[in-house]
Amino acid sequence: MTQVVPFPTTSNTPSKGPSQIAFDRQELSAILNVYGQMVSKGDWKDYAMDFLRDKAVFSVYRRASEHPLYRIEKVPALRNKQGQFSVIAPGGLVLKRGHELTTVLKVFDKARFRSV
Repeated sequence: MTQVVPFPTTSNTPSKGPSQIAFDRQELSAILNVYGQMVSKGDWKDYAMDFLRDKAVFSVYRRASEHPLYRIEKVPALRNKQGQFSVIAPGGLVLKRGHELTTVLKVFDKARFRSV
């Protein structure tokens, strides 16, 4: 005799967060704006986006075969603490962290800034 197992419905399951974190349209536009400026200078050549369960990552590369030069991360779990946006250097050093993405991306606007 077979046992019938009811299929779980969305109304019975508790509401969880999203299955993956992503950048919204405005955030992605701001990131791609900075990316375009750096490409036009010849500093950056490629990028990758990763949408994970706990964070979204935009990585920039000088060449596709290398390690990322910088990572721009969105971690919503840090929204009420240190800020959900951060720019991370190759060694894991956090260059800037904050609540507003446009403020965090200003780390690339500095005149003394130059790719490693």
